[in-house]
Amino acid sequence: MSAQAPSTKRYAETAVQKAALIIGIVFLVVGIAGFIPGLTSNMESMQFAGHASEAMLLGVFQVSILHNIVHLLFGIAGLALARSFSGARNYLIWGGAIYAVLWLYGLFISGDHPANFVPLNAADNWLHLVLAIGMILLGVVLGRRDRGGRAV
Repeated sequence: MSAQAPSTKRYAETAVQKAALIIGIVFLVVGIAGFIPGLTSNMESMQFAGHASEAMLLGVFQVSILHNIVHLLFGIAGLALARSFSGARNYLIWGGAIYAVLWLYGLFISGDHPANFVPLNAADNWLHLVLAIGMILLGVVLGRRDRGGRAV
């Protein structure tokens, strides 16, 4: 049995890395599900972008091709950034900040508003708030370090 050097980190070794990995996987699953008939209704009305896309993931969340691609990219980012402690912490905190901005955007620009290019509906808006709070909390709480610079 070979011993691993103390400075060598394994993939998703810390709690914050595991959280980023799990959230990244969830985003990938959601992005893929947005393209699967049955999981997404009204697929024939799906558009690349814009509020006119009537495709609904799980019959609740309004999606478009762009919306699904964003989920896939967020998932890939989570998988990649889970490789390091600081990458995972930053993914969670800054990703949460992005979702907070999306929540605010959705409060003012939703429904058939011409600037609703993602598209967003009320269910998306509230999910974005939950994601923002959850991701930021995970990044802050799990991303703490002790005085020696080690992950707590």
